[in-house]
Amino acid sequence: MSLPAPTSDALAASHALQHRIAAEIERQSGAIPFRRFMELALYAPDLGYYSGGAAKLGKDGDFTTAPELTALFGAALAQVAAAIMAQSAPRILEFGAGTGKLAHDMLTELARAGVHVEQYAIVELSGELRARQELALAAFPQVRWLDNFPDAFSGAVFGNEVLDAMPVDLVSKTPAGWCELDVGIEDGRFAFVERPAGAAALAQIAAQIPQPEALPVGYVSEIHGVACGFMRSLARMLGAGAGGAAVLLDYGFPAHEYYLGQRAAGTLMCHYRHHAHADPFYLPGLQDITAHVDFTAMALAAQDAGLDVLGYMSQAAFLLGAGVGELLLRTDPADAMAYLPQANALQKLVSPAEMGELFKVLAVGRGVQLPAALLAGDRSHRL
Repeated sequence: MSLPAPTSDALAASHALQHRIAAEIERQSGAIPFRRFMELALYAPDLGYYSGGAAKLGKDGDFTTAPELTALFGAALAQVAAAIMAQSAPRILEFGAGTGKLAHDMLTELARAGVHVEQYAIVELSGELRARQELALAAFPQVRWLDNFPDAFSGAVFGNEVLDAMPVDLVSKTPAGWCELDVGIEDGRFAFVERPAGAAALAQIAAQIPQPEALPVGYVSEIHGVACGFMRSLARMLGAGAGGAAVLLDYGFPAHEYYLGQRAAGTLMCHYRHHAHADPFYLPGLQDITAHVDFTAMALAAQDAGLDVLGYMSQAAFLLGAGVGELLLRTDPADAMAYLPQANALQKLVSPAEMGELFKVLAVGRGVQLPAALLAGDRSHRL
């Protein structure tokens, strides 16, 4: 691969993480589940991609998220937050707040509209990102940082590109049945090691993959036990509160589109300095590792744990239903210097050829409803 060379300090940090992972593989008799490798690569203390000190987002990082493109994204989500809080409590909880840009834009828009926000809580695992958030949100005294789920919560919950960063298990269909792809070491390098799928993996395969018997031998994909556990925790948290809803935005598919025969290599993808590739073993700790979201599995996990599925739609339908077009028109189209950058950014967010169709929005909750304008684009029946 022709990828940008890391600095010597970054390379040294990656080597330290590789030694840490290799030591765990040795302790575990030569192999660890891929989800554990991914967890260490992303979240190992001080060395993982999200827990280390390197910039992740924007032009100096590895990828750009919707809030970084335009403040219209956060302003649109603020309209939805206001509707949810009006039915529950004046609190917002965000998982994985990135640079703090989404929180800043939502709080700015809500203040502009005169909507009181008693508390804006952020659950953030990255020390580097939390430091950036603290600077970006210094003007908002209601912001608090949490290390984990609160026991109970009422209000509006948001997670933008959170589910895709949760560790996954990799499974492969062989002539003898399903195998899990663990990670071992071969010739001094990390490598996949097949082992017969255990009971937990087989149960997850049965729960997630609609027709596993129809898939070809050699088929590789992901199962999302960790993300399903997150949805169950979300349900417990909202269930213990007095009403609220979670809005999760990410790239992915419903199960019947996810597990297609032609998607035989899965969806695992890595991002390094704005380059995308498929090698999860390249410079651990310096690159993001993600998988597309199985939104059917997420919706079922939430529903089985007691939440209602409030809506499922494309990002384009969600943003347009939230009034992002009207928000754009606050800028005079005659002022081309101000209007065109915003219009171009919005086009990227809603165009089917860009983020508008690949990114989906799942809303789950208890005791609240989404605004009717949002439900015009609802595709829950396709889950």
